[in-house]
Amino acid sequence: MAAARVLLLLSGRPESVSFAQSVCGLLGAGSGLGPWPTHCGLKRGQLVLSDKPFPGASARLPLQRPPFCPFAALDQQPRAPGVELPPNSRGVDLGVAVILQSSDQTVLLTRRTSTLKVSPNLWVPPGGHVEPDEELLDGGLRELWEESGLQLPQGQFSWVPLGLWESAYPPKLSWGLPKYHHIVLYLLVISQESQQQLQARIQPNAGEVSAFMWLGPDIAAAVAATEDGTETPKHLPQDLPSSVPEWRSPTSGLTHIHPAADNASHGRPQREGQLWDQVCPHALAATSGQVEPGWQLR
Repeated sequence: MAAARVLLLLSGRPESVSFAQSVCGLLGAGSGLGPWPTHCGLKRGQLVLSDKPFPGASARLPLQRPPFCPFAALDQQPRAPGVELPPNSRGVDLGVAVILQSSDQTVLLTRRTSTLKVSPNLWVPPGGHVEPDEELLDGGLRELWEESGLQLPQGQFSWVPLGLWESAYPPKLSWGLPKYHHIVLYLLVISQESQQQLQARIQPNAGEVSAFMWLGPDIAAAVAATEDGTETPKHLPQDLPSSVPEWRSPTSGLTHIHPAADNASHGRPQREGQLWDQVCPHALAATSGQVEPGWQLR
């Protein structure tokens, strides 16, 4: 089935984006990392973006990319003869990521299994592609259920779009030419249930999730403050714990235990599920109340 698409409003009408083009670049982004204010039309199975207000725009959200975005690099350098990318007609796919926050302000992260062909072994919020004609929230909740087994009762959660992230895989040109190109819409979904209540219902899909953990607001803020592509946050609160409990799948050779996180850098998962360049820092910052005013639904 064809995936939902990202469209840009560049000359008065929505246009599809060629696979190899940088969405941030087309919207006038410079050489920085953003965030850039972007006007969004959040439609069923479709996301329309513009750097200017337009009729039907329902949100104004921050758009970001990692410093080593391969599409930004491809915009700046000629492509070697014989180097092939997926056809431009494939366009840019639409993804959704759910930052699920419990009533006691912890955030769920999952680690993708090592057998997945896209972004294996990485720590990410639950999420994935959006089906054609699927509402964006419905797509996010579907992915949350498919990966974690969690179904949120109607009327027991609220949600708000947080930001947009230009994502590629492989994420760097040094890893090879990109085969996948997405704009990922991050949704903050706030449950009325506590971490303990949600934890009791989690049934991870062993084909997609090898581990999961809950991050408190201080650790989420530290992750958000980490410079992309580095191992060390810019600043850390002094009272952060040295590790974060983690559940691992029995298929990983371990039973239901809670070992320390994969490194001692204040619970920041790395190497065995690193690449925070795949996670929008602006979105994680929102879970700890750090987002600046001005990003809003219209």
